[in-house]
Amino acid sequence: MASASRTDTAARRTGRGAPPPSRLDAVLGNLARERATGALRVGRAGTIYITGGRITYAESVHVPGVEDLLTASGRVAAAVVTEVRRAAAADGGETLVRQGTLTRGELQFCVLGATLDAAFSLHEVTGARPRFREGDRHWLGPQWYFDVAGLSRECRRRRLRLDHAWPSPALDTRPVVPAPRVTADRVVLTAVQWEVIVHADATATPADLARRLGRPVYPLLLAVRQLAAAGLLVPPAPANGTPGGPPPADPPAPGGAAAADGASGELPRREKGASRPAGAPPAHSADGTDVGVLIRLRDALERLL
Repeated sequence: MASASRTDTAARRTGRGAPPPSRLDAVLGNLARERATGALRVGRAGTIYITGGRITYAESVHVPGVEDLLTASGRVAAAVVTEVRRAAAADGGETLVRQGTLTRGELQFCVLGATLDAAFSLHEVTGARPRFREGDRHWLGPQWYFDVAGLSRECRRRRLRLDHAWPSPALDTRPVVPAPRVTADRVVLTAVQWEVIVHADATATPADLARRLGRPVYPLLLAVRQLAAAGLLVPPAPANGTPGGPPPADPPAPGGAAAADGASGELPRREKGASRPAGAPPAHSADGTDVGVLIRLRDALERLL
């Protein structure tokens, strides 16, 4: 049966009128202090998995999960994922590595991107009451450990970065439409921005493109906002007299220094004094330096493909 005592206690601390993201942060913080293990369900939007008080995985209905990223990219056949998931008892990741389907590094990179993506999506959910189920585990098993406070900071940093690129969420859920004409003499694009332009068909939203390309949603959201600010996308039409949001006063060029995904800024840090959960890979944590290096390495590898 669902155990709601922890979530109810944490929710009461935030007050009835507290914004849902703060409520989710309070619940996660309470679970971290208790070093709980289980699954926190955020309404019907998704689930955050916790092992020993640290987040090991997150999934959201609004973004691709590990299975989607692996199969859409062609790295793993859908039938293989289905078979392993059906037979796994919270150790499916170990099975994929042991049978040679994936290397440990490939799996951890995929879990890193999917968890950051889903956590950001779930922090954007409003009106959902989180409920915790003691002992529930994800079929992949623990592959990475994220400090709760650090992951929340990263979600806030991503929101600020999106709003800096284009101060309106109107583009996030509408079809991506390339501009028919560009006024600039020269256009420089990042790899992700190029994929958006090439695959945009005026019907696919950023989330649709992410699923087609086997990429996390956040880098595409950021690329779409940057492209719109540079005048390379058709901005959303006003709805009910409300504009879709003007570009920033000094819109950044799409080929600027900013990377398409977060490789800098605040990232999760290892929780001081935290004991390692049973079976945890000893060399992998949520240390900010480690995660930053790995994200930059991942981006470099993707550019070589």
